[in-house]
Amino acid sequence: MSRSPLPVAPPLPPPPFALLNGAALFLDFDGTLVDIADTPDSVRVDRALVRLLHALRAGLDGRLAIVSGRSVGTLRQLGLGDFLLAGTHGLELVRPGQPVDAPVPLPAIDAVESRLLAFVADRPGLLVERKPLSVGLHFRLAPLAADACEAIATTLAAQFGLHLQRGKMLFELRPGGADKGSAVTALMACTPMSAGVPLFIGDDVTDEEGFAAAAALGGHGVLVGPHRTTLAAWSLEQVAAVRHYLSEGVAAMG
Repeated sequence: MSRSPLPVAPPLPPPPFALLNGAALFLDFDGTLVDIADTPDSVRVDRALVRLLHALRAGLDGRLAIVSGRSVGTLRQLGLGDFLLAGTHGLELVRPGQPVDAPVPLPAIDAVESRLLAFVADRPGLLVERKPLSVGLHFRLAPLAADACEAIATTLAAQFGLHLQRGKMLFELRPGGADKGSAVTALMACTPMSAGVPLFIGDDVTDEEGFAAAAALGGHGVLVGPHRTTLAAWSLEQVAAVRHYLSEGVAAMG
């Protein structure tokens, strides 16, 4: 007896501009505000994006935060230091011009970095990215190495007691105890974010915790990119659609 295929959930609708009214806006960075690049260092922040973010923050009475897997130091180097930031998947929190609130770096990260550098030495296309609190293994330029990368990342996480964070063409090893959802929850307990309704926009599986936290606080999630199983209620197709949505939202605020 043949079986009917399982039904496929329909794509999510685009978010209405009304969601921005009174929002506490949480924005992922890579894949949401900027297109994902072949290497992390090749990403640039254009002036138009910075102007848009400033306009959004003004229209939302300061209720805008960037929540990223990137470190706070990198986000600042990219020109985003004027904004409320949550870096390294919520392990780092910082207000503009203030010192970073973050745990002490673990010595295990140095050991893992050394092991990963040895692993990629004879594997072209693989890239080790060191951050203050974590280390990532990128395989975007060597997708056939995905299984080998997952194997060593899983082994090292277990060996050193680290959290294994899966992302787009990336395995990252870092301390546990925080994620993008915990960042949303922490920031929503503080001014000015506490005066709004959380709206989290992101593209990666790492953003699902952000969607969950926003929903738990009465807010919403917006998935960027191809349709997949998600906790978000709305979707936008790509980075250009995110910028259009935010730009039109700014215009409506005015």
